[in-house]
Amino acid sequence: MEILESNQLVQKKCKPCEGGVEPCSLSEANSQLAQLNGWELTKDGQRIRKNWTVKNFMAGMKFFNLVAEVAEADGHHPDLHIEGYRNVWIEIWTHAIGGLSENDFILAAKIDELPIDLK
Repeated sequence: MEILESNQLVQKKCKPCEGGVEPCSLSEANSQLAQLNGWELTKDGQRIRKNWTVKNFMAGMKFFNLVAEVAEADGHHPDLHIEGYRNVWIEIWTHAIGGLSENDFILAAKIDELPIDLK
């Protein structure tokens, strides 16, 4: 996997993945994460996650609606979580390969460009 800067990732579109490809290595994932702000590896390097504390519950829902639009446009869907009415987090991985692909970092970079009302 070629390591790209965030501004390069947002110019790409997620590619359909039906499996049959290897997930990126832990080294590749760490190198790509260094180009993104605040994302971290989870599940033994098989997923990436980012946490935010938003102004209130409706700010979280507004953010998730924006994320849903971006995810649907790219055909790559993250797990969205809201806890305690203002703690939101997103986890991304490529389900078909059980790990990380370039698609995950593309979506993370696009999510980072969305407006969010933080606490």
